[in-house]
Amino acid sequence: MSVLDAPVGAAPGRPAGENLVPVFVRLKLTLLRNGLRQSAGRRAAYITSVVVTLLCAAGLLLGLTALHGHAHAASLVVLLAGVAAVGWAVMPLFFPSGDETLDPSRLVMLPLRPRPLVSALLVSSLVGIGPLFTLCLAAGSVFAVARGAAGAVFAVVAAPLALLVCVALARAVATANTRLLTSRKGRDLAVLSGLVIAVGFQVVNFGAQRLGRAGGLSALDPAADVVRWLPPASAIGAVDSASRGSYGQASVQLLLSVAALAALLWLWQRSLVKLMTAPDGSTLAAAGPGREKAGKGGAGLAALLPQGRTGTVMERSLRYIARDPKTKAAWTTALAIGLIVPVLNALQGTGSVYFACFAAWMLGIQMYNQFGQDTSAFWMVALTISSTRDAYLELRARALALLLITLPYTIVVTVVTAAMLDDWAALPEVMGLSLALLGGMLATGAVASANFPYSIPQDGAFKNVAPGQAGLAWISIFGGMVSAGLLCAPLIAVTIWLHVADHEQWLWLLLPVGAGYGALIAWAGLRAAAPRTADRLPEILAAVSKG
Repeated sequence: MSVLDAPVGAAPGRPAGENLVPVFVRLKLTLLRNGLRQSAGRRAAYITSVVVTLLCAAGLLLGLTALHGHAHAASLVVLLAGVAAVGWAVMPLFFPSGDETLDPSRLVMLPLRPRPLVSALLVSSLVGIGPLFTLCLAAGSVFAVARGAAGAVFAVVAAPLALLVCVALARAVATANTRLLTSRKGRDLAVLSGLVIAVGFQVVNFGAQRLGRAGGLSALDPAADVVRWLPPASAIGAVDSASRGSYGQASVQLLLSVAALAALLWLWQRSLVKLMTAPDGSTLAAAGPGREKAGKGGAGLAALLPQGRTGTVMERSLRYIARDPKTKAAWTTALAIGLIVPVLNALQGTGSVYFACFAAWMLGIQMYNQFGQDTSAFWMVALTISSTRDAYLELRARALALLLITLPYTIVVTVVTAAMLDDWAALPEVMGLSLALLGGMLATGAVASANFPYSIPQDGAFKNVAPGQAGLAWISIFGGMVSAGLLCAPLIAVTIWLHVADHEQWLWLLLPVGAGYGALIAWAGLRAAAPRTADRLPEILAAVSKG
């Protein structure tokens, strides 16, 4: 008999049919409370996220209620519901929040039947910031289109139904892909999905800008006519149809969302059964000619790199990028967004060559938390660092490995952006600023890696930061990026002065000056981070091994 066929609550004295819903809700609240007790940084990050989300939800709710009675309000709210559903489907996979209570793989050894388990997980999933924001979106949407008694009746059902469909969709997708994302080869496939998400965000941005130029919500009507028949947007569309007196159409649209919810719950239950009873073949060791070929490929890479410690560290860093799923996903997303932002803005005709600096900024982020990607294996690196010079060579080699990718990529993106905008005159200054920014990011990234290291857990797809270290991650990345901008302030000031003083004939000097300045501050940052790294090796090892 499988664990899923065993009676619920096998412990002595506990009835087999005990309701799991309050148990799982209490479990989630308890884990959340205990997690917030671990550190002040974690509490600060969570409270900040709650405040920001509540402010955004309140603003969205007020904005949607202000649309009540607008002729084209239904088109907007229907499309918002569709975008929310897409977000719920992909965000838990590729932008994890670290919610361990929703990871079904942790429940494998418990004697739980699938149907009560689905109900308990569904209700516990409604506890959180995301569901609250979605509920505000749904409530504001139905209020914007509800008119009359029939519209009000459908609105009372449609708002919670839309929320349930979104949550069930997220849980079904996440459960179906749990093992996919926790295996190395499977998580490699998530890189492509991350690219789709990155492109999707920019497409939404592009559409919003086009909507602004169109001059009204009427431009949304053709797309909304299709989306209003797709759950959960069909629930919102049902309120509009009922308000217009189309009761048959409203009933069909509402039933579509009900059917979608039932189908998602059924698929979720099947995925749970498979996850908790089927063996995981992704962990079987692979052997054969493929592994021999992979080993031979490393010799060719090593031959192109410098000899000694520098080449060894560079090869290790490049292998992380090529093989570690989370590192690969971060790099692929950065490469994609770094090109998409300037190119899409150029295609709209409203872009600027200065958008090419975004590529250097996105790739420079990869310098942050250098030791975290090593996880517990950092102890082997720590054994090779016995002096400030050793630490400097380690950091310099990691920076050089990043430059092998970031430097040519930054140049290519800048040239492509200038070509698309036909603004070759601005190419030297933008290239200089990009190289200076890249140097600033390398410098602050090295310092942040030494002072604010944090672990990147490898045991699950639902965590990118170990519990209690979210505050460190925020300080490391965002504090470092602000510092990099301040380091580039002198060059930015010179650029502005040359334009204001009408000395544009000297702007070409910004290219060599920017390259030299970027190299100088990168060197200074590595020098400053080296003694700190050598002195804090035990603390760094403890921090990156936490997950």
